[in-house]
Amino acid sequence: MQLGYTIVYVDDVPATIDNWERAFGLERKFLHPDGGYGEMDTGATTLSFAEREFGRGHFTDDVTRAMFDGGPARFEIALITDDVAAAYAKALANGMTAVVAPSTKPWGQTVGWVRDPEGILIELASPMGDG
Repeated sequence: MQLGYTIVYVDDVPATIDNWERAFGLERKFLHPDGGYGEMDTGATTLSFAEREFGRGHFTDDVTRAMFDGGPARFEIALITDDVAAAYAKALANGMTAVVAPSTKPWGQTVGWVRDPEGILIELASPMGDG
């Protein structure tokens, strides 16, 4: 078993992809012509964005369908970088919202958090063991 991909359901896929390109320097790997699904080039594991209503349409039970209401919650996406402070500043300059400024943790890793316009929590972190 291996992690194949992550899909985050959003209201506006093209805008989300544009935001992530500007804020984090990621490149789009794919955007469906109808704008309802897209992927970012993040390395071995695909990060995808899909329209919220597209996701809801896969399910008929009320419990699963309810997860598409409201903003993203109870998860974060972590992006690894050698310069957390610069990545954090770039993210803020390109429309992300500050959550927690970068700091070095007792285990030596530097981390900071931002939120994108869709409400997605993003951790910007140095590689484990690097300050």
